[in-house]
Amino acid sequence: MLEEVERWLSTRSWSVTDRPLHQILAAKHRSGQTVSVVLPALNEEETVGDIVAIIRHDLMQQVPLVDEIVVVDSGSTDRTSEVAEAAGARVVHRDEILPRIPTVPGKGEVLWRSLLVTSGDIVCFIDADLKDFSSDFVSGIVGPLLTDPGIDLVKGMYDRPLAGAAGQGGRVTELMARPLLNMHWPQLAGFVQPLGGEYAARRSLLEQLPFPVGYGVELGMLVDALHLVGLDALAQVDVGVRKHRHQDGQALGRMAAAIYRTAQLRLARGHLIRPSLTQFERGEDGFEPRTYSVDTEERPPMVDIREYLERKAA
Repeated sequence: MLEEVERWLSTRSWSVTDRPLHQILAAKHRSGQTVSVVLPALNEEETVGDIVAIIRHDLMQQVPLVDEIVVVDSGSTDRTSEVAEAAGARVVHRDEILPRIPTVPGKGEVLWRSLLVTSGDIVCFIDADLKDFSSDFVSGIVGPLLTDPGIDLVKGMYDRPLAGAAGQGGRVTELMARPLLNMHWPQLAGFVQPLGGEYAARRSLLEQLPFPVGYGVELGMLVDALHLVGLDALAQVDVGVRKHRHQDGQALGRMAAAIYRTAQLRLARGHLIRPSLTQFERGEDGFEPRTYSVDTEERPPMVDIREYLERKAA
């Protein structure tokens, strides 16, 4: 590990207990900064309501840390929107945001568009499929951004159990993202959960970043932030244990391919890679190939979007 990363681990890697809530609230009051929480959601009616309700109760009603909770529904066919709204979130449908630009499927697409329907100086992203959710996920990763003006992006780190076994979750992280980062961006080797969906950043940073439209968004954001603001402006906070719905192996393969493609684009060698992935499923006549396109489209920095600049100026 680079000496720079070892130093970073000792100065930019914290626990949620390092910043008591009263300290975070005092810093928020002094700075006057506002906090938006965004939940990208697709068919998460079983979990999204509890997450919203806990954030509202703990961090809006009990203490004034969070200023708004926005659920961006990316085309759910279940009751995700109704459940989220009943729990107290403002629900916005992906297709209603920036209708001038047709939407494409993908998590990164939703996160990018969320910048147009939120107002917080700090934007905190939380996946909508978390189980046994704790508001520490929000306060823990927002805390450093409020107490330290030199921090621009904070990732959550946590244990990820799989089928009851500790530390066995995050398979794409261990098999794809971590090797890529260690080999090509070794400054980022200290991140425990580089692909984790729980992180917060200053709007002033997010609006300058391109957003891969699919599963490559987390890796792309981390790499681009490193180049834009430097390692010392990035941090991570231990928030405990993350439990969520796990995907099957083939879905993870497609996720890994999108992440690899995102890395390749950032290495300026994308033209050498065919942006598709072939997997196999057993059919009546043996194994049959299934070929999927790999996300290659990226959205430009939000500061390049006319509607966003008009909204900021209003």
